[in-house]
Amino acid sequence: MERIGVILINWVLVSRCMGMSIVRLEGIIPAIVCPMLEDYSIDEDSLRNYVKWISGFRIGGLAVNVDTGEGFHLLPEERLKVIEIVRDVVGGRIPIVAGLQPGYIPQVVRWACESRDAGADALLVFPSSIFAGGYASEVVYEYYKSVYDGSRIPLVVFQLQPDLGGVVFDQETLRLVTSLDGVVAIKEASFDARKFLETLRVVKKFNPRVSVLTGNDNFIYESLVLGADGALIGFGTIGTDLLVEMYELTRKGRYGEAMEIASRLQPLADVIFAPPVRAYRARLKEALAMLGVIRYTYVRPPLKPVSEGEREVIRRALRSAGIL
Repeated sequence: MERIGVILINWVLVSRCMGMSIVRLEGIIPAIVCPMLEDYSIDEDSLRNYVKWISGFRIGGLAVNVDTGEGFHLLPEERLKVIEIVRDVVGGRIPIVAGLQPGYIPQVVRWACESRDAGADALLVFPSSIFAGGYASEVVYEYYKSVYDGSRIPLVVFQLQPDLGGVVFDQETLRLVTSLDGVVAIKEASFDARKFLETLRVVKKFNPRVSVLTGNDNFIYESLVLGADGALIGFGTIGTDLLVEMYELTRKGRYGEAMEIASRLQPLADVIFAPPVRAYRARLKEALAMLGVIRYTYVRPPLKPVSEGEREVIRRALRSAGIL
């Protein structure tokens, strides 16, 4: 079925059922950085301007307070402030997916309710350390169920590579946790193409209503061709218009044209996510500052700023991609 006109809401289908929002997430959902001042406080002016800029593209949502946005390094009240600022800028035009950090279940439920009340439309639930080491599927299921039952806000399951503090789930866990009514999507960020494809097949077989969003910045195009419903990615915060175009081309089956964009962007992605991958956040801030989108590039310790040499590598990569 052809889409009509230029659709600015191709990212979400929202309905009301028993008083609860049901959100379908798809398209390019940038995970935005959190601009900071020299004293490491939130640069609220830059954040507002940044959100105005990125929400001008045909994106599927904005992810805030996730790893890209220093969610783990923000105080609870700072995380709420970020949500409130983003909500104030975008209104209800674009869904806000807020990161939900792990913890003791009553604590996590409280954070979930606070994020919901601040304006989040869905929560990206970070994996808890108790999930590591092959813990029983029922433990993961009960964790997600408790969060949803206590907050009644749509949830996004998060499968994340261990190098970034995450957990990769087995097939039974994937089947169980995505069967929950409150789960609307899964972000698959194992950075493993085989695991991504396995996850996609399991979810689409058992729970096809759940969106599969790639978090694999190293093979975004391939994920979309394989059947991902969209991409929730830190890389989505630069070259956003190109990524949106690439996504739309794959949806139309115009893979050759989409591949041309992917080939143009991949060298930049390789620079941003080069080892050590944890430094990608600082690299993204450098890129955004070079584009004039944010003012400063400060990242909260213990993360470090990039070197002058690496800054020049980023600049060259942006130019090569035709973004700078």
